[in-house]
Amino acid sequence: MIGRFHEVSVHAPDLLASLAFYERLGFTQVTAGEAWPYPYAVVADGRLAIGLHGRELAQSPLLAFVLPDLFGHLGDLEALGIEILDRRLGSDVFNEAGFEIAGQWIRLLEARTHSPAQQSPGETSHLGWFEEYVLPVGDVKEAEREWERIGFVPAEEGDDPYPHIGLTSDSLNVALLRTGMLSRPALMFADAEMPRRIAELVDAGFEMARRPPGGLDTTRHALLIAPEGTQLLLTTAE
Repeated sequence: MIGRFHEVSVHAPDLLASLAFYERLGFTQVTAGEAWPYPYAVVADGRLAIGLHGRELAQSPLLAFVLPDLFGHLGDLEALGIEILDRRLGSDVFNEAGFEIAGQWIRLLEARTHSPAQQSPGETSHLGWFEEYVLPVGDVKEAEREWERIGFVPAEEGDDPYPHIGLTSDSLNVALLRTGMLSRPALMFADAEMPRRIAELVDAGFEMARRPPGGLDTTRHALLIAPEGTQLLLTTAE
């Protein structure tokens, strides 16, 4: 309904510092196009692309999807009661539109803004497998209904590493959890040997947050914060 997941877009005031940070974590820079009239770079592993934008965004992070024939599809979304809060459409511009769902800004693009990652889907960075986008919300059940409206399907409810409701699309998983467990959205990575990965990252000079959110067990989980403020939640998979 909203197209294929393209990237997690973040505002990176010091783009070079953010780029170097992710490359040290094992992400690879991919070729970015010229859709944006400001500095823009993209890093990716085999599953996740992170767009580093040198200008402030409507929200950071935001989720970008590619939806061909964007103009023709906006009416379908509005018919579902979704208010398009921002749109830039025309033959002389790069077509895009934006709306908010359960407090999360979604950006729809008519075409890709960067090349696909060169890694295979099974390859990972030093952080492990990108599991899901974690979104704290005030009302989990209401947020679940909002995400279902745009085509996400309930996947599971669980308590590890925090009580949550999971939803999935063909290219992105989202975990909804109660506000208070996290202060803002996070990218969650999982691995059965995450304690080893965390130790190796610390040895390499990465500094983990002293107090992981939600009282998580620090022997199994950690929080790493990127230079631009993106939260990277590292969890031990069962």
